[in-house]
Amino acid sequence: MELNSDIAAVVTGGASGLGEATARKLAAHGVKVGIFDMNAERGEKVAKEIGGIFAKVDVSNNDSVDAGFATVRAVNGQERLMINCAGIGGGMKTASRKRDTGEIMAHDVDYYVRIININLIGSFLCASKSAAGMMALDPTDPDGERGVIINTASVAAQDGQIGQVAYASSKGGILAMALPMARDLAREGIRVNTILPGFYETPIYEQMKPEVKESLKAHVQFPNRFGQPEEYGDLVAFMCENVYINGEYIRSDAGARMPPR
Repeated sequence: MELNSDIAAVVTGGASGLGEATARKLAAHGVKVGIFDMNAERGEKVAKEIGGIFAKVDVSNNDSVDAGFATVRAVNGQERLMINCAGIGGGMKTASRKRDTGEIMAHDVDYYVRIININLIGSFLCASKSAAGMMALDPTDPDGERGVIINTASVAAQDGQIGQVAYASSKGGILAMALPMARDLAREGIRVNTILPGFYETPIYEQMKPEVKESLKAHVQFPNRFGQPEEYGDLVAFMCENVYINGEYIRSDAGARMPPR
């Protein structure tokens, strides 16, 4: 799909990190961008800077998602691009033992459900509702393309670390959605792909201690550094424009494989 001012997009998690870089990249191509995020102050700032529209949205809440789409579509029209970047991290073992007391504890189920709801259910809700809107649009080219959905998983979907059982479950679910969702929407001319980012300079990794980041960087092959969010945005733009990429996933990790811890 050609990226230009006739195209509208929605980017979840667009107030920071990979989502912000994606929103800025699409806007640089002239695309009308709507941002979903819970950080209203930052979201409004980014939207203003790129000439877009912001909506405070909890992607795990059905009513909130509906209200967000209504807000951005009232200004930009029906989106043809849906980029899901919203998500949270965290760590907790399947079962663990307290070092000081020896007490054995199972995984906190509420914590697990929260990560699944935001990362996996949130991505599905936004993708499904966006696809329904895209189906009403006329195709943009002779192939009959109507829209593109890109979901953000993580390399943890394939090589999750100790303590990432909830996070890896959520990202693994996102990865597993790509092919069946692409097949569901193929007749409608809507493509679905997934990106699995590795170690990127995002707010999650910026909070890490320098020695932890150096330890992780040791597993990155070439280039031997953390990725820049702008590089993620470049990949999103490429996948939007290349119509023959569908039902696929791409690891963006400079050849890294995550160690157990």
